[in-house]
Amino acid sequence: MRIRLDIAYDGTHFRGWATQPTLRTVQGTLEAALARIVGSDVRFVVAGRTDAGVHASGQVAHVDLDDAQWARIQARHGRAAEDPAGSIAARMRGVLGAYPDVTVTRSSLAPEGFDARFSAVWRRYRYRLADDLAGYDPLRRLDTTTIRGRLHAEAMDAAARTLIGLHDFAAYCKPREEATTIRTLLDYRWARDTEGVLVAEVKADAFCHSMVRALVGACAAVGEGRLDVGDLVVLRDALTRTSEFKVLAARGLTLTEVGYPADDLLAARAAQTRARRDHETD
Repeated sequence: MRIRLDIAYDGTHFRGWATQPTLRTVQGTLEAALARIVGSDVRFVVAGRTDAGVHASGQVAHVDLDDAQWARIQARHGRAAEDPAGSIAARMRGVLGAYPDVTVTRSSLAPEGFDARFSAVWRRYRYRLADDLAGYDPLRRLDTTTIRGRLHAEAMDAAARTLIGLHDFAAYCKPREEATTIRTLLDYRWARDTEGVLVAEVKADAFCHSMVRALVGACAAVGEGRLDVGDLVVLRDALTRTSEFKVLAARGLTLTEVGYPADDLLAARAAQTRARRDHETD
């Protein structure tokens, strides 16, 4: 039985999503919580593996439960018996305790063909950056990066938009062996919110390692006047990592949404994505 889980977390005290021996991770924490409920080990598949310190308000994962595990979920009375899959989120929240830094906001039976990772067609991130105009808000210190000086928001937005499209983003990615750096950047924009904080919205079919934080750092350099608007394309097309800008801190980054096609297209999308990934790593 495949279950879809919608997840949110404060990544401050996690060493990223993926399970690592002896380290506290989001995946490890959630798998341990569900294992207590179903009586044996489980394994999550996630839409996007976030790095250490990165947050999520719209993460998506799936888990496959065997017959024995599903029977334990179904062996409930009252409201939980009416919607066993939906009850998983509430039961996991109970195991995670009061005021946890990770929660399951919703659980449901996954549609046929659904794969949290391979069925996804896009991921959306938000980055919060406070300069001297916005000031420092201690209540938002865990999800906002602070930078000295005043940034030119319009220049940052103009620079961001020059990067949209299908390109090789090797200059903006931390290299990983046999991993492609070709991505389709669907949207990238900057604007100040009502508090004056600079907020980036970044959407792509997928992201390579540290790509969003590098894109943010490059635009921050434009906002500071250290780079021109057109420089970001020149750096991108050079296809090599550069010291012209800094990769900004993880604390300002949040995965806000994962997009999927209509239910009848989920399986085809998953097969298409797997085939492309296999081809890219051949």
